[in-house]
Amino acid sequence: MKKILVTGALGQIGSELIVKLRNLYGENNVIATDIRKNDSVAALSGPFKLLDVADGEKMFQLAKQNQVDAIIHLAAMLSAVAEKKPLAAWHLNMGGLINALETAKELGIQLFAPSSIGSFGPTTPKDKAPQDTIQRPTSMYGVNKVAGELLCDYYFARFGVDTRGVRFPGLISYVTPPGGGTTDYAVEIYYDAVEKGRYQSFINKGTYMDMMFMPDALEAVVQLMEADPAKLQHRNAYNITAMSLEPEEIATEIRKHIPSFVLDYQVDPARQAIADSWPNSIDDSAAREEWGFRPQYNLEKMTADMLEKIREKAKV
Repeated sequence: MKKILVTGALGQIGSELIVKLRNLYGENNVIATDIRKNDSVAALSGPFKLLDVADGEKMFQLAKQNQVDAIIHLAAMLSAVAEKKPLAAWHLNMGGLINALETAKELGIQLFAPSSIGSFGPTTPKDKAPQDTIQRPTSMYGVNKVAGELLCDYYFARFGVDTRGVRFPGLISYVTPPGGGTTDYAVEIYYDAVEKGRYQSFINKGTYMDMMFMPDALEAVVQLMEADPAKLQHRNAYNITAMSLEPEEIATEIRKHIPSFVLDYQVDPARQAIADSWPNSIDDSAAREEWGFRPQYNLEKMTADMLEKIREKAKV
């Protein structure tokens, strides 16, 4: 990658990825786009353009005019919100991806399009879900992600588009609030621990899901996009993970820093149903073997960093 267009750049991943990419490739070589603009570092530290990913012609023109050689397509409606607006989720998630794929095809450029653990379903093996396994999701978001994986495979096989992607687990970050995902509790719990001393989880005790600290997720994107294409056998759907967690484990680690922290539960049936349909853990050996994926953060290291940074932000 030398010059990059990022869609959904002001979301949870994009807000931090833009900063990392500009540090690596130069601030003028990373064009951030989103449907709105704010006063974040991602929006103000380099080129920014308004873009609705449903507008394929504008996406194409922005990519062509800026002579980009890669698109990182992050614009999406996440799992919990998508269940409330399934038709809107289909139009945004699938329409935006098709436009990104067509742009990449016409310009002969790379495309990163993330998938998710949401692409799995209740018939997927629960423990160490394999790289290649049953994918029959029961959420609209999951359906979108499976379809997206297949579309990217198709554009690679049919048109030679250099498509790449990972199945992100739940992502934990202190920079930008999460945007309506099933794993959002794993971010909220840290904020409430610092600001209130207690948290009410919408996901039930004992519900294991894969998680990753944002710095590891950002490094994975760059590492995969820079990987030797000859080594990529699973191009568009690499399982990646750093840890499999349930709420009590996070609370226990938080109490090492905030001994009085209290965790309560008020389970959201809709999000719990989505979580219950996903595996407890996934096998990321293909990513490790094919392009050297290695997460650097475990629960202990991540918790210390999250609490420190949130305290700095909150001036606590």
